[in-house]
Amino acid sequence: MDILHDRCAGLDVHKKTVVACIRYVGPDGKVKNLTRTFATMTADLLALSDWLAASGVRHVAMESTGVYWKPVWHLLEDRFEMMLVNPGHIKQVPGRKTDVKDGEWIAQLLQHGLLSPSFVPPPPVRQLRDLTRQRACLIADRAQVANRIQKVLEDANIKLGSVASDVLGVAGRAMIAALIAGQVAPARLAE
Repeated sequence: MDILHDRCAGLDVHKKTVVACIRYVGPDGKVKNLTRTFATMTADLLALSDWLAASGVRHVAMESTGVYWKPVWHLLEDRFEMMLVNPGHIKQVPGRKTDVKDGEWIAQLLQHGLLSPSFVPPPPVRQLRDLTRQRACLIADRAQVANRIQKVLEDANIKLGSVASDVLGVAGRAMIAALIAGQVAPARLAE
């Protein structure tokens, strides 16, 4: 098989560790592997980055394992040509599976150009996505709280939703405040 990258790395990413395998063609023409394991704390990932750069690596591939790949990607994307790969596309032959073998397998596939990258948007798009997802979560949380308040009022046989179009609107909150203050006369609450 043709070698597309003479020096590249495959990363097997987990929650607490990253197994990195550098695959390169030695002066004798033989393919060799260097493998090291790093923790996933920032200082350790920076050490991984320095080790890869010092070894002359320009291309790095890794599996998209849950969300564990993201910190690794963020710290390496400015220094290397990164490739995120769907784990289903790089399954090995069944048998004895280890993190080191996985890292070597990813590096081997990358070296021969046999990996298809997943789409990872550029940083500004990722930041916008994170912001909009956070906003959507906050809106959903607000709706959930409003529904819970409405349910508590209905359980107490207070039909505020029948009188106010928005239970947490200005009028609805004023009526809830009056109820808390002890006002129970419907005519007085309507004011």
